[in-house]
Amino acid sequence: MSTSGEPSGKMSDQGCYTLINIPSDSEPPTELQLKQDLEKGDTKTKVEALKKTIQQILNGEKMPSLLMTIIRFVMPMQDHMVKKMLLIFWEVVPKYTPDGKLMQEMILVCDAYRKDLQHPNEFIRGSTLRFLCKLKEPELVEPLMPAIRQCLEHRHSYVRRNAVLAIYTIYRNFDFLIPDAPELIANFLEGEQDMSCKRNAFMMLIHADQERALNYLSSCIDQVTSFGDILQLVIVELIYKVCHANPSERARFIRCIYNLLNSSSPAVRYEAAGTLVTLSSAPTAIKAAASCYIELIVKESDNNVKLIVLDRLINLKDVAAHEKVLQELVMDVLRVLNAPDQEVRKKTLGLALDLVTSRSIEEMVLVLKKEVVKTNNVEHEDTGKYRQLLVRTLHQCSVKFPDVAPVIIPVLMEFLGDQNELAAADVLVFVREAVQRFEQLRTLIISKLLEVFPTIKAMKIHRAALWILGEYCTSSEDIQLVMTLIRQALGDIPIVDDEIKKAAGEVKEEEMQTGGGVQRLVTADGTYATQSAFSATSSSKKEERPTMRQYLMDGEFFTGAALATTLTKLCLRYININKDVKRQNAFVAESMLIMATIIHLGKSGLPTKPITDDDIDRIAMCLRVLAEKSELMTDIFNNQCRGSLSLMLAAKIEEERAQQEAAQKKVVKVQADDPISFTQLVNRAELGTGENMFELTLSQALGMSNKKDADPAGASKLNKVTQLTGFSDPVYAEAYVNVNQYDIVLDVLIVNQTSDTLQNLTLELATLGDLKLVEKPQPLTMAPHDFCNIKANVKVASTENGIIFGNIVYDVTGAASDRNCVVLNDIHIDIMDYIVPASCTDSEFRQMWAEFEWENKVAVNTNILDLHEFLQHVMRTTNMKCLTPEKAISGSCGFMAANLYARSIFGEDVLANLSIEKPGHLGKDASVQGHIRIRAKSQGMALSMGDKINLSQKKSLKPMAA
Repeated sequence: MSTSGEPSGKMSDQGCYTLINIPSDSEPPTELQLKQDLEKGDTKTKVEALKKTIQQILNGEKMPSLLMTIIRFVMPMQDHMVKKMLLIFWEVVPKYTPDGKLMQEMILVCDAYRKDLQHPNEFIRGSTLRFLCKLKEPELVEPLMPAIRQCLEHRHSYVRRNAVLAIYTIYRNFDFLIPDAPELIANFLEGEQDMSCKRNAFMMLIHADQERALNYLSSCIDQVTSFGDILQLVIVELIYKVCHANPSERARFIRCIYNLLNSSSPAVRYEAAGTLVTLSSAPTAIKAAASCYIELIVKESDNNVKLIVLDRLINLKDVAAHEKVLQELVMDVLRVLNAPDQEVRKKTLGLALDLVTSRSIEEMVLVLKKEVVKTNNVEHEDTGKYRQLLVRTLHQCSVKFPDVAPVIIPVLMEFLGDQNELAAADVLVFVREAVQRFEQLRTLIISKLLEVFPTIKAMKIHRAALWILGEYCTSSEDIQLVMTLIRQALGDIPIVDDEIKKAAGEVKEEEMQTGGGVQRLVTADGTYATQSAFSATSSSKKEERPTMRQYLMDGEFFTGAALATTLTKLCLRYININKDVKRQNAFVAESMLIMATIIHLGKSGLPTKPITDDDIDRIAMCLRVLAEKSELMTDIFNNQCRGSLSLMLAAKIEEERAQQEAAQKKVVKVQADDPISFTQLVNRAELGTGENMFELTLSQALGMSNKKDADPAGASKLNKVTQLTGFSDPVYAEAYVNVNQYDIVLDVLIVNQTSDTLQNLTLELATLGDLKLVEKPQPLTMAPHDFCNIKANVKVASTENGIIFGNIVYDVTGAASDRNCVVLNDIHIDIMDYIVPASCTDSEFRQMWAEFEWENKVAVNTNILDLHEFLQHVMRTTNMKCLTPEKAISGSCGFMAANLYARSIFGEDVLANLSIEKPGHLGKDASVQGHIRIRAKSQGMALSMGDKINLSQKKSLKPMAA
């Protein structure tokens, strides 16, 4: 069995290193036709025939009769394109007979290789050497060893560097062919001048004989900075590996890493900084590495590079010991704000806010104020968002360091008149918090707010500003000033009479103009008017209408209700402050007149929309409060409203504190009975127990888990194994599905369950959805009862449910029947592998909810009895995060509404609104009822998430309870 199994092993080991796309619409050529083209055709025809032959072999055709034709008629040709095609042909052609012996024709091929290795043209020599790196047959390589050694002394660097690579791969695969390779390459390295050759030779020594590599590095350690970047990168890798394995070597090489921080290559500086951080935790090392990272971010134009390096800086900050060092560099970090990308700026401001201290806060505020000024006259789509970011950062600065609030507040108040409503709303939230928290700043804030009030353009901002003024204006002068501003914003009152008069005035004016008065057509400066008086008067009147009146005329009477509440608070406070009854009555009467005229206007039919019943009730209630002036109402308006705000702010502070405490709990502290490790006394083996960074990143790139499995039996891996065929099928197959971000690797185990040798066994796969098969698996020959593994890579483009389907086709040795086929089960790709929980603000959620056009409504059909338990179950199965605060959904009232949000690794957002209830009349054992609405930008995302919820909500809960 072992003899017959050998070719199977050879075929499965022989991977194709060169991927060639095969057009599906072309007609496959016949063997006879190809033979004629290869024998009698010109150079161009032979090249085309070779291409077609290679494609046919890759498709699983053997074509044994063409082998001698190619050796006789194509190999002697000197054309470079033919030579290149031949190298690919020899790479893919089967080199063994069915009984596992090397074909006799390969001796002729071997001789041709030897001639090409001695060819005067450096391209042919170099490409042949590259090809030899792919050969897995020592019988073919052995006769070529003297020629390969000679290539090390060739005049051209292309040949020399490929000769080094060839020697390295031959030594790695078949060290008995060239046992003295490390010594040979070490001597070659001493005399070599070309950087690419030195890099290849040095890399070989790292893997083949690390001691020789270290000796070479020690001999030229002072000249490292003058080396090329490709060699410097390999040197950084070597130093890391050596110091990781043997920490006592750190002192010998750390100076070299410091020097490489000043390399001309950004890649070298990045790697050197990363290595320095892992080798040393000294403050000078951390500072040097962080400064290097900041320089890279500032100077590199590529946004992806900026984001990657920023993440490295953030990771550095997360280490408690390094945070103090980075705090000194906070002003350097702020230099990154010059980058135009929004994501880079957002991360930079977040990092700076974490690092800022009482010593650097004033400088930071100055920088942020300059950034604010820069955004004033720049009209760009991201300017508004950036301004909003700056406002939030300044807000958090003043909360964190109240001493700088007097400097920040006047700057931020200028934003209230901003066209960008989002930035202005953020400022008002900040102002509301500041005016409540910092009593000493109230007079400053109120005076500044009164100053900018006339410049406010947005209705929501006006409403919130009125609330703040009504709540915190305490002096008689301020209250009078607020009334003046309100009267200016409303215009003449009663509003209805004023609007009717203006409308009537316009009509008269128009009649006079059309009546033929000549002097009416002459403008103020004596020139003739050239535009219609009708359009001029109507447009000017519209523009002249005061802001608050314009809101009311547009039917926005909620502003009127907010205004009524503000006036009521001001009146009640004015009565307490001013003891002059006449003045009290005059102020209250004026306020009541304003409220009455708003109700009158709402019912007059002049506005575009009539006043709502809610707004009428609110304004009427305010009128009644002012008419009765009861102590209870005075207390509610003047004290309890502010108490509600205090409670809300206190809850917010408590929530932030809880989050900080939760973050601090994750930090591992040194326990009282932990042993102290002294570097001088610790065993070398114990020092180097940390994880190897290079191997860690490599394993992550290959999709291998770097976490220790919680279950020793690897149950989580077994969960991802899919059975593709039945146990009674002639060929049994099962696949392990490994999802690694944008790639899916299928590791398919195939077992020949028959007593026959199966030839040309091919795994044919196809995909449905946004999946793409990267390469076609190679055909195999399988011995009786043999088994093998085939790997297939699939690329993923978006977050949608994908399906991989296909079949296994094969020939039975000696049978005259057609090809046999076994159809495989479908493999369903779960979108949960791409979805991660995310968070956003309420306003961002509402904005996305309005924008996303695809909605999927899923009815709740579950056996879960508790509302909170169902919410947790949905969050767990969909990887979504609940945005609704815990306090809002705590308690039991038989009803729950919650907002959920998640984001895919491709940047796609998915929103969900959960509306569930447990009707009381159905008893305790009734299941949760309701529905879940899912919204997403793409149809596939909305449908996939809906399917996921539908499948998971019916899941049995017994195992969970156990």
